Amino acid sequence: MDVKTSFVSQAYANARTAAAPQSKTGDAVHGLAKLADTFMGALQEHESTARAAMSGGADPHALVQALASSQLAVETVATVRDRVVEAYQEILRMPV
Repeated sequence: MDVKTSFVSQAYANARTAAAPQSKTGDAVHGLAKLADTFMGALQEHESTARAAMSGGADPHALVQALASSQLAVETVATVRDRVVEAYQEILRMPV
């Protein structure tokens, strides 16, 4: 089998899955709920690390790592929120 043929068939398979009909909105809602649960779990874990570091039970490096990770998580959620609001506003501007 030619290498180029393999790449073409793989690209075709990827295009077919990308063009396939998307699932119901229930899957999207389930995905967002899972994302929110993961976000809250991460923040709770970072908060417990911060408490342990303040009481002397955790390494200061773990505190810095937890703070950086929670900052990244909050910034990511804020960016996603901003994109969703921007998309909603764009939909509202569409002519009917």
